[in-house]
Amino acid sequence: MRIVVLDRDTVGLDVDFSGLEQFGETVIYGMTKTGQISQRIRQADVVVANKCPMREETLREAEKLKLICLTATGTNNVDLAYTKDRGIAVANVAGYSTDSVVQHTFAMLFYIWEKLAYYDDYVKSGAYVKSPSFCHMDQKFYELAGKTYGIIGLGAIGKGVAKVAEAFGCRVIYYSTSGKNSCGDYEQVGFEELLARSDIVSIHAPLNERTKGLINREALQKMKPTAVLINAGRGPIVSEKDLVQALEEGRIAGAALDVISEEPMKPDNPLLTVRDSKKLLVTPHIAWATVEARQRVVEEVCRNIRAFLEGTERNRVC
Repeated sequence: MRIVVLDRDTVGLDVDFSGLEQFGETVIYGMTKTGQISQRIRQADVVVANKCPMREETLREAEKLKLICLTATGTNNVDLAYTKDRGIAVANVAGYSTDSVVQHTFAMLFYIWEKLAYYDDYVKSGAYVKSPSFCHMDQKFYELAGKTYGIIGLGAIGKGVAKVAEAFGCRVIYYSTSGKNSCGDYEQVGFEELLARSDIVSIHAPLNERTKGLINREALQKMKPTAVLINAGRGPIVSEKDLVQALEEGRIAGAALDVISEEPMKPDNPLLTVRDSKKLLVTPHIAWATVEARQRVVEEVCRNIRAFLEGTERNRVC
């Protein structure tokens, strides 16, 4: 077999891909431009890809191709109708980043919740050296215990966040964007009730027609002025223009985002106008990217290839 990895850099240079070699000749490219895909996979039996488009124009000449392994959960880069028509199997990876995303969710929350940017700057500016007091507390922050933690999207990640929130003493409520997800462990509420009651609104939902633009001007107006918004789901769920306006007007206390509408960020993104790190934290889509989670991606790809060779369907989306 010939296995071609098209964009290993999206998983990380420190991740070990040698496990693929058990299946045959392995060719690894750091990054591949769309115009290079066709030539690079022409003789491939298996393609491993993340962001590279897997469509008719890039797959047409890959006559030996039997399996596409995605190093991601999302399948929007694959023309599944075309691969199905060609008899090309497609497998994704799922569940590899749950612990990583839960951890990053709370890292972002505490950065905003406890005004850590302010206090770090206070010390590093030299102001603490000159302080007459052992303690400086000009920026108020509060305990999580007793607060209401509202979760939008109670899948595996949402449930993981709920458990941690409970450990900090929060009351957990959730809103199911599909209306199909029911969990007796936590109180299920409507969208508007979640916005009105929550001290933290934490997004862990997929992007679809029900969630795109869900957090807009009207939704932000229903939140508490002391509330914090966390988005570790998908960028377009939040209207960035409306969020910036809400932060500038003090309609919510702060926001932390790991995902944005266009990635990488465009120079005209309105989020760049908010310079106050007490109000806004943006990280570059890294919630999933602990070392362990990224290595787990490759291990999952190897398991998917093994299952395919054994005639077993594992993580198959096509």
